[in-house]
Amino acid sequence: MGFNTSLGLGGSFSLTPTQTPVVSSNNYIDFTSSDTAGWAQQYLPELYEEEVERYGNRTIGGFLQMVGAEMPMSSDQVIWSEQNRLHIAYKHSATTGKHVRVGDADSNGGTLEIGEQLNCSIRVGNTIIITDAATGLKTVKCYVRAVSFGTTDGSADSSGTSSHTISVEPYTQQDLATTVVFNDTDPINIFVYGSEFAKGTAGMSGELKPEFQQYNNRPIIIKDHFKISGSDTAQIGWVETTDEAGQVGFSWYLKSAGETRLRFEDYLETTMVEAELTAAGSGAAGETNINGTQGMFAAIQERGNVFEDLASLSDFDLLLKNLDKQGAIEENMLYINRSLALTLDDMVAGLNANYQGGASFGAFDNDADMALNLGFSAFRRGSYDFYKSDWKYLNDAAARGGFGDISGVLIPAGTSTVYDQSLGRNMTRPFLHVRYRSSATDDRRLKTWVTGSVGSATYVGDDIMEVHYLSERCLIVQGANNFVLLKES
Repeated sequence: MGFNTSLGLGGSFSLTPTQTPVVSSNNYIDFTSSDTAGWAQQYLPELYEEEVERYGNRTIGGFLQMVGAEMPMSSDQVIWSEQNRLHIAYKHSATTGKHVRVGDADSNGGTLEIGEQLNCSIRVGNTIIITDAATGLKTVKCYVRAVSFGTTDGSADSSGTSSHTISVEPYTQQDLATTVVFNDTDPINIFVYGSEFAKGTAGMSGELKPEFQQYNNRPIIIKDHFKISGSDTAQIGWVETTDEAGQVGFSWYLKSAGETRLRFEDYLETTMVEAELTAAGSGAAGETNINGTQGMFAAIQERGNVFEDLASLSDFDLLLKNLDKQGAIEENMLYINRSLALTLDDMVAGLNANYQGGASFGAFDNDADMALNLGFSAFRRGSYDFYKSDWKYLNDAAARGGFGDISGVLIPAGTSTVYDQSLGRNMTRPFLHVRYRSSATDDRRLKTWVTGSVGSATYVGDDIMEVHYLSERCLIVQGANNFVLLKES
């Protein structure tokens, strides 16, 4: 028997009496039904309160903190000078105006030509070695009998030539066309190894003045911000969040604001690594005051060394031979991706069992434990010490790790001496360092300020909280000839 019972609340429901429990839809509240969905909100769900960090620590910064320093600056430009090589040598180039070649192989001993775009520092009385540029296997040592200087701007001098002409006399053969044969226009390399003068003759004519190369870089302004309404700052969520900085709370905006700062700090680093100068005629050149800055990758590609496909010990030794031709800095840091790290592990494993054999750890005050605690492994090859570390930026799929074109960088440890134009004197600086704008009025290394109506923020009329971030900085790569950019072909 069925009957209807009024609830007195403007509605009714049906009851069907039974002697035994019966499962039916009328016995339960259906939380999926639109008619009863509101009931679900009356009960606390079985909720995991802690947010899962599925990608672990997601920051990719810290590289520049390990390899360099940060120094203030007060100008729109940093200018520094780097000395050229001490000894005199000329290497043939196929570039017009930069050639080094035999001018006449058998004219009274022989003549050499140095292109008009190359300053000639060879003087009468110098003793030189000439080798063929192709193989380096043909070698003749000569005495410099006469030098006729051309012009460096390409215009002809009084003799009608724009190249520097050097008359030489071989020590071990009649002329350049006999015995060890050099033909006219053969490309050659030259090295000055000393001088020789007859008894009672005058001294060396002319002098050599030190030459230097000037470089510069400009800072750029980097910005970001986070914004949230005043109401949402008072909103409490169910999920407990923890950011990379360790800040814990149930207010979601705390995580969002913290992540904005961490992301900005990563940008300060990745910008210094990736930045490019604005090229004339480029799209960016048409934008007002968008000048760019030269980052580390661009500086090494322009002034340093690029090595592709480092895959074997013989490849590594070839890299060392190139370092020999540069500053031969004994201690070097390797910041590499996972693939290259495993390759180097396999290489070094065949050299010494304990991996760190022979390394001096000079960059870490000769403390092996310090190096290991910082995530470095050390090994020695030839006369060089290398400290290897994984670079997260090259492994992260959301950063350079997603491209796979760059496998690492080699950075010389220690400092270099350069002439600082602003201070007017020689200064010792880390090979790699950051300069940021700063004065007694404003420190722009990393500025942050809050506006809006929340807490102690500076009120600007809107019911919001807005956190602003700003930095003005550039990267200085000194002695880039000692750096190596490791790439995949």
